[in-house]
Amino acid sequence: MSFQGQTEYEHKGPKPKKGILLVNLGTPDAPEPTALRRYLKEFLSDHRVVEIPRLLWLMILHLFILPFRSKSSAKLYASVWTDEGSPLLAITKRQGAALQQQLDTEYAEGQLPVVIGMRYGNPSIKSALKSLAEQNVRDITVLPLYPQYCAATTGSTFDAIARELQSYRWVPSIRFINGYHQTPEYVNAISQSITNYIRQSGMPERLIFSYHGTPQRYLEQGDPYYCFCMQTTRLVVEALGLDNEHVISSFQSRFGKAKWLQPYTDVTLKSLAEQGVKRVAIICPGFSSDCLETIEEIEVENRAYFIDAGGETYDYIPCLNDSQMHIDMMHQLIKQNMA
Repeated sequence: MSFQGQTEYEHKGPKPKKGILLVNLGTPDAPEPTALRRYLKEFLSDHRVVEIPRLLWLMILHLFILPFRSKSSAKLYASVWTDEGSPLLAITKRQGAALQQQLDTEYAEGQLPVVIGMRYGNPSIKSALKSLAEQNVRDITVLPLYPQYCAATTGSTFDAIARELQSYRWVPSIRFINGYHQTPEYVNAISQSITNYIRQSGMPERLIFSYHGTPQRYLEQGDPYYCFCMQTTRLVVEALGLDNEHVISSFQSRFGKAKWLQPYTDVTLKSLAEQGVKRVAIICPGFSSDCLETIEEIEVENRAYFIDAGGETYDYIPCLNDSQMHIDMMHQLIKQNMA
């Protein structure tokens, strides 16, 4: 292996810095089949995401999934694409810029650089780590923007960083935040988001916490993600003093024929409407930024399921995105871990 060395280092140069790496899932470069094929290939080739015997899965992926799903996914991405590009990337950039502004104000401009990286797609984790090295950062705090730890997201982020640093001759110090769903700052931010909605629109008949799903066997094999999602709902419900009978946790975005975490969000919404529930509100606490899974799947697709089954009012409570309370939460989380 050929290692990367920082040959321009000066012994009497500036003191090495600390820095922040924000990591989100990622996005295709464009809402086009070619870009989607490239993105999906990287995403679905991750052994943390799909735990199927490698040779069998690669045959399925290249012969059946990539040729067909790339086109359909491109259409979905085109429906949410904005002038800034992918919503997830645009929001993550704003989060990074807002966090940088707060850190510049508290410390000194440029003393704690903030860089964003995507687990899949661009800007890559490789480019983010290179950017930090070029800014003389030798101590990195990594914040994967997944509140609830899951091997397929947070674990995969750790893999990618560790794999890239294997090529570094001078490996930086790393602090890796592997989840934050139980922190008071996060619970308060989600609770405040719901409170703001209730103040404006009133209490719905059902409040649904929809989390991204994973195969049921991952839970059975020891992944704590499901438990962390349930803890999130419980902590927020307790903070708000809500009636448990009116709160539901469900799971969205299932793929394939295997059994996934239940109850399923789409099935739950149809069932509620059929039972006579006329008004629901839904929030996705596992997503730090609105993206395809919230904008298209939750706001559009699942709204239609509920209304078509007899429901009348369907409200989506947006992700924390780049709200001030979310940036404050990140700021406090990073400070606590750096200390």
